[in-house]
Amino acid sequence: MYSLNVPVPGQVAKLAGELARDLPEAYRRPRGEHTLGVKRLVGTDEPYSRLETKARETLTGQPGFECRITGIDYFTDVPKGSSPVVYLAVESPELHRLHKRLAAVFDPVEGVETPEYSPHVTIARGGSLDRAKRVADRDIEQITWRVEEPVFWDGQHNQPVSTVSLPA
Repeated sequence: MYSLNVPVPGQVAKLAGELARDLPEAYRRPRGEHTLGVKRLVGTDEPYSRLETKARETLTGQPGFECRITGIDYFTDVPKGSSPVVYLAVESPELHRLHKRLAAVFDPVEGVETPEYSPHVTIARGGSLDRAKRVADRDIEQITWRVEEPVFWDGQHNQPVSTVSLPA
């Protein structure tokens, strides 16, 4: 499965890694795999090249934008995989607008994507709910960064495929 993701700066990945240490029973993202999902790209038996073309067309005119880590939270009711999912919460009105544009072109992935888009950077999933709550109660410094080059991500191989520079 492919998606359009936002790379996170090293400062965000470092924070996620440090927080994950306090969730020892949970699965932690390996170093270098922290990203922010914008939208999964799916089409009925469409090859990746067509999915990327459709996404690039949708991105036409998209300016760069800011994202901000505002705190720590967790999901307990996830559509797929283990929970809780502890994450860094992301605020960005432009990211929401971009997701909405892509959602008009690409259907949601059944059993994975929910109608409510909650931008986040996953810290860890599974393990103790009590530990998740304790981590989520912590205060952190906000981190803001500018998104200039989203990444087309191959979820099967956990690696980037290509990028697109903004404004597109």
